[in-house]
Amino acid sequence: MFKRISIHDAKKFLDQGDAQFVDIRDEMSYQQGHIPTAAPLNQGNLQQWMTAADLDKPVLVCCYHGNSSQPAAQFLFEKGFEQVYSIDGGFEAWRGVYETQNSNDI
Repeated sequence: MFKRISIHDAKKFLDQGDAQFVDIRDEMSYQQGHIPTAAPLNQGNLQQWMTAADLDKPVLVCCYHGNSSQPAAQFLFEKGFEQVYSIDGGFEAWRGVYETQNSNDI
C-alpha cells in the first residue's frame, strides 16, 4: 500500500537525493513549474519510466492537489515499487512553500 507524505517530509527526500519524484500533471502545468528532479509521468511514457526506474528506491508522486496522485501511487505500488508516497496537497501546496523549477532550467 502507498503512503501519504507531507510536502515537508517530501522535501527531506528531495534534499537527501534518495527518491524518485514523478509529476502526473499535464505537460503545460509541468513546464510552468514542478518539483526539482520530478519526471513528468503520463500514459505515453509510463512503460519507459517504469523500465528505467529503481524498484527499491522510494517514489514520490505529485499531482495538482494530492488527490489524483493517490490512485497513481497505488498503481505503482501494485507494479512492484516497494516505497510509494502520494504528496499531500500536491504541487499547489509545494509551490506555496518551496521554490519551483521551470523545465527550461533543467
